[in-house]
Amino acid sequence: MTGSSPGYQQFFAELKRRRVFRVMAVYGIVGFVLLQIVDLVVPALLLPEWTYRFAALILLIGFPIAVVLAWAFETTPDGVRRTAEAAPGELAEIIAAPASKRWPAGVLALVGMTALLAGTWYAGRQSGGTTVLSGPGEPAGSELRFAFADLADDPRPSIAVLPFVNMSDDASNEYFSDGITEEILHTLARIRDLRVSARTSAFAYKGVQRDLREVGQELSVSYLLEGSVRKDGDQLRITTQLIDVRSDAHLWSEQYDRTLDNVFQIQTEIAVAIAEALRIPLGLDEGEALVVPTADLEAYDLYLAGRAQMRERGQSVYEAARLFEAALARDSNWAPAWAGLAESQALFPYYAPGPDDPPTPPDSAYWARHLDAAQMAASRA
Repeated sequence: MTGSSPGYQQFFAELKRRRVFRVMAVYGIVGFVLLQIVDLVVPALLLPEWTYRFAALILLIGFPIAVVLAWAFETTPDGVRRTAEAAPGELAEIIAAPASKRWPAGVLALVGMTALLAGTWYAGRQSGGTTVLSGPGEPAGSELRFAFADLADDPRPSIAVLPFVNMSDDASNEYFSDGITEEILHTLARIRDLRVSARTSAFAYKGVQRDLREVGQELSVSYLLEGSVRKDGDQLRITTQLIDVRSDAHLWSEQYDRTLDNVFQIQTEIAVAIAEALRIPLGLDEGEALVVPTADLEAYDLYLAGRAQMRERGQSVYEAARLFEAALARDSNWAPAWAGLAESQALFPYYAPGPDDPPTPPDSAYWARHLDAAQMAASRA
């Protein structure tokens, strides 16, 4: 009898019977794929930056609607109709089934929700308008702050980080200059009172000579950060300049001549200098830092190489995963490398590992590895 089973078991059995778990899994994974497509299409078509947030918001709103519809209705050979009540003993049979048959549906639903949340978080980071939690001293009721639907309504200063030029004698160091660009962008994105343009939007201007005022208008930003990177052995020179798009004036510029082991300090100094130039607070919680460093510079170099492969997409995501794993072999506690590994693994089902191979359908072992990497990144952030 189902009445002898705890209420939560009957509830989960009902969810399984009504195929709600399946809908959650499919919706989450399909939503993640759609956000990846948006990530590729927005810079290619020069769509406005709010496209990321709009797509993420629509998918989030649609999720509970899909769950409710899955609960209330079922598809039959005669069409869609209201879900019938459970037959006598049907729920008891589901509850009595072995764990190997009961658990996969719930695990896949969890994976789907995780994929959807990861996709919306990534979309928020791309647009620099992520939803944030209230910090100490913020007024009650501001626990959740959604991104502005119209960028014109966002009062925060806005900035785009254009790809830094590789000035090294070795052209193969371009992955390093691109990586530094991306890391500075992520550092600036942690300043809550600053809106940062999406990486993909900014990288669309890589190698393109354009009037900076036009670039600023197309990216809907008021300020641009551009610069160059020269790497020679362990010697590093980074030159940066902050430009007011409206007046085409240089508000701030600096040249950093340091050894490579100071690269994380340089990223922080650039972010702090920009915040001071724009007269905005860093907005950090107690103990929070703008940059998550590693003591192993070889791990950092492998990580930047992995990020470069991620930007290529396609089969390069597999090489990116290998590079992130190599970085973690040197520093297993570095959160960015774990996050990069989780991000690359999430793309495996959509790209073939070789030119003659079909994409590999994800199985339970794949999702377990992906979730482990994501959890490791979260616990070390």
